[in-house]
Amino acid sequence: MASTPPSKTLYVRNLEERVKVDDLKSALTEIFSEYGNIIDIVAKRNLKAKGQAFIVFDSYESAAHAIEEVQGFDLFDKPMVLDFARTPSDATVKSEGTEDDFEAHKRRRLAEKERKQALETQQKLKRPTGADMPSRPAKTVKAGPGPKPAAPGGSAVIPDEYLPPNRILFVQNLPEGYDADALSAIFSRFDGFKEVRLVPGRKGIAFVEYEAENGAISAKEGTAGMTLGDEGKPIKVTYQRQ
Repeated sequence: MASTPPSKTLYVRNLEERVKVDDLKSALTEIFSEYGNIIDIVAKRNLKAKGQAFIVFDSYESAAHAIEEVQGFDLFDKPMVLDFARTPSDATVKSEGTEDDFEAHKRRRLAEKERKQALETQQKLKRPTGADMPSRPAKTVKAGPGPKPAAPGGSAVIPDEYLPPNRILFVQNLPEGYDADALSAIFSRFDGFKEVRLVPGRKGIAFVEYEAENGAISAKEGTAGMTLGDEGKPIKVTYQRQ
């Protein structure tokens, strides 16, 4: 029996720091809402918190599903790095506990924040300056092949082409200027078409949803190798990772 994930909250890092917070939240909502009901998304503007966010789900299962499927997914041309948050979010405590529980949670969080700040200050005071550091003879390091980076999450990733059928298609290599209406005109020709969803901040990709797998299968087969745009570059249509 699978163990329960440690948290309903995901800690997302390696996000593009130049993106506005509202645009970042919108993109994260579009991506992560595929895996469950989102209670809250926390992303802050201060310099120390940039490049990271917290996604709060209403269930452990949704958080586990999302971390498995979205690990390493590119957002604004940077691969996201996901972990379970070590402590429950404010939204989770507020929804599951009493007012006293929530106040105690906030006091613990504030105390932990003050403890970390004090520790950082202490380490800065102990850090030796350039004049204090002893000189050491330079070492000669031989160049050699470095270790190969592991796949995100430490497990093998199934290539897109071998994903099992489901009712949502993932479309890539779309030419610039193709909006939801243009794509709907192509994919609505197949039975059970529901909608086209674009991802804010991500050019050239879209999700196409059907009411049943049969419609998605027909659409995938019917659009295989289809070329769009002036360059005539073929689009890539695969099933969404589940």
